[in-house]
Amino acid sequence: MLTPYNDLSYHSFQKANSCPGPGAGSARRCRSMVRPGIEPIGLNVMNARVRIAVIVMGFSGLIAEIFLLRELLIVFSGNELSIGIILANWLLLEALGCFYPGRIIDRTENKLEAFALVTVLFSTALIAAVFAIRILKVMLGVSIGEHVGLLPMFYSSFLVLLPVSMLHGALFTFSCRIYAMHREPDDAVAGRVYVDETVGTMAGGIICTFVFIPLLNSFEVVIGVAFLNMLVCLWILAPAWRSGLRRRAMPVLCGILAAITGIGLLTGQADQLHLSSIRMQWTGHNVVHYQNSPYGNIAVLENQGQYLFFLDGIPEIITPVPDMLFVEEFVHLPMLAHPDPQDILILRGGAGGMIDEILKHPCVRNVTYAEHDPAFLEVIRRFPTPLTESELSDPRVRLQYRDGRLLLASSPQTYDIIFVGVMEPSNLQSNRFFTSEFFSLAQNRLDEGGILVLTVPGSLTFLSDELKNLNSTIFHSLDDVFPRIRAIPGEHRNLYLASDAPEVAELDLERMVQRLEERQIRADGVVPWHIEKKLHDGWRQWFRDYIDGASHSVNRDFKPVGLYYHITHWNSLYAPAFGSVYNRFEHVGPGTVLPALLFAMIALLIRSRRRKGRGFGVPFAIITTGFAGMIFSLIVIFKFQVIYGHVFSWIGLLVAFLMAGAAIGALLVTLVLPHMGKDKRWFLAMELAIIGFTLLLPLIFQAIHPLLESRIAFALFRILFLVLSLVAGMLVGFQYPLANKLQLLADGQQPNDRSDVSRTGGMLYASDLLGGWVGGIAGGVVLLPVMGVTGTCLTVALLKLTSFLITAAEP
Repeated sequence: MLTPYNDLSYHSFQKANSCPGPGAGSARRCRSMVRPGIEPIGLNVMNARVRIAVIVMGFSGLIAEIFLLRELLIVFSGNELSIGIILANWLLLEALGCFYPGRIIDRTENKLEAFALVTVLFSTALIAAVFAIRILKVMLGVSIGEHVGLLPMFYSSFLVLLPVSMLHGALFTFSCRIYAMHREPDDAVAGRVYVDETVGTMAGGIICTFVFIPLLNSFEVVIGVAFLNMLVCLWILAPAWRSGLRRRAMPVLCGILAAITGIGLLTGQADQLHLSSIRMQWTGHNVVHYQNSPYGNIAVLENQGQYLFFLDGIPEIITPVPDMLFVEEFVHLPMLAHPDPQDILILRGGAGGMIDEILKHPCVRNVTYAEHDPAFLEVIRRFPTPLTESELSDPRVRLQYRDGRLLLASSPQTYDIIFVGVMEPSNLQSNRFFTSEFFSLAQNRLDEGGILVLTVPGSLTFLSDELKNLNSTIFHSLDDVFPRIRAIPGEHRNLYLASDAPEVAELDLERMVQRLEERQIRADGVVPWHIEKKLHDGWRQWFRDYIDGASHSVNRDFKPVGLYYHITHWNSLYAPAFGSVYNRFEHVGPGTVLPALLFAMIALLIRSRRRKGRGFGVPFAIITTGFAGMIFSLIVIFKFQVIYGHVFSWIGLLVAFLMAGAAIGALLVTLVLPHMGKDKRWFLAMELAIIGFTLLLPLIFQAIHPLLESRIAFALFRILFLVLSLVAGMLVGFQYPLANKLQLLADGQQPNDRSDVSRTGGMLYASDLLGGWVGGIAGGVVLLPVMGVTGTCLTVALLKLTSFLITAAEP
């Protein structure tokens, strides 16, 4: 799961006065609360102030999680598989903060001042973390445009998140204590903390998505959050001002920091810090533009009139002098292969040479140029060159400020040639232009004899298995749709032409040279002898031998093996030791998981039968539920990116709805728990509900996929993703309160024994944490890219079936 938000309050088993140290960012971490024996000051007023502090704490935690995640995604080249790693580390560190630093509150006399101090440290660490992420590539020694490997992703994100996540975890435990100080005694304090924190989280998700991300840079946001936290601390510490000089120190500190952060926002110092961090991030380069759009990060470097445009740290366009040899080859070979290319479509990367070369063919009437990120086209026009100005202002060129896949799905227009300007399937956003589903969509928009053109990284000398698998899977994905495919090997990139026309597979040399002369094409690289060299028949046999014995997997939207092979290729270049291990995951599937699960089930059943007292079923079920919850959240995030391509802007909302679902589920069960009979039967029913949802999830995505050609459905299905996040969270949240009660009864303990409840809750919390952490790492890095959504869901269902059978078999 996303964070251990299913570790929910079990206060219904006790009077609301004990808290075994909770977890990552939600009241689930507050199992109970210890009343410190201090008389509340202004009970009603302080209760309101503390409730606001808890809401702001939930708001700040969500903002911190989302903006650090977004900043790390930029450093990791937009690779969405890193989301699982980042969220797993966040989960682990927040939980550790709750269990260890969070317990300091019990030994602290002035609990409000202690809460304010932790808030100050959290706010400071958040600002420092954004700055550290900006210079992370420099610290890792990773060059501009180079991808970060999976192993560095893991340890670097862990270290950067460590202070922020642990302090926020401690902050939640502190919140539970001060909340208990200023309420009349009752047995529902934990539930109220839970609700208030969730309100803050939901507000954070909505404001983050619709206000912060579109309008502010990261430093303006985190400094604004620090300013808000300081104001809240001043508010709750107001009574301390009358309590003597010693207790005035913390209000004074918060007042100074509030003034500093407020002035920083009003005077533009936050923006200056933002610019300074960018200069350090791009050390040695002249950064003339930097912005985050809903689709990713855009940066522009300038050097003596030459502009280099980056998307998520990956070079996209060079102007006004591009790599002409590649551009000419990419454009003219397909154009010459077509007898009369009149209507052309370019999906990304068209400005900066490609359009100019296409327009050299006199038969061209229309060029439609679509950029998936509208802001990218606007940035190109902000830094004009004679080349881009002539391209974008030509009357034959029509600009489409929309996603290329949406354009193909919603427009009935057909084309003679479709150029895919995405250079490689380096993340889910780009991989969606290399899948069988996309190729089918493109085929439906090609006129008779039309050609689809794309490139994949290649080499004539470095013949690694990883590069062979990458090219082979793209070739077989094209072959799954098109009857004719021609691959033209290159030193750095292999060019693919796919069509229903036999002429494309043959590429008659004499005919292409004749067209070159008839159209009077003047280009440095495309001359008759160069065409003859590229189309030599020996290269066809060379390519067949090249992919012989390599993977025949088909790259699909819901099984992105193309992305997996791209990652293995980069691992082979920059982390060969780790890559050799990671490559072996290629053959993982439900068929390999099933024997392991059967063995584990039999072993656990035998062991549980031999042992007296505590059973294994409930803790194991909580481990698998934590695992399933994290997988659910990753599937929703990944599929949103596959379909819409802008999870960069919506991830806060998706996370917030998942957390809200967990809160609602836990609270509903907590309310009805005293009235529920046959607790084990209810617990097993929840296990079956999770299994059913797991099996239903891929069917839902498969069902909506054909409907996305409707623009109305395309817009409305965003709501479906929020509903799925909410339902997934509720299913995860349902189990925890009941699990606590079942485990206490299995151990022969009493629900009103505070020490027993605390011990049991801590053990189950650790079980959920372990499952969620493993789910984040395994799901994001291995299961989803290798097995796809269906295979991953089937694996989760098998795992949950194992826990169901073990729990059901126990007495």
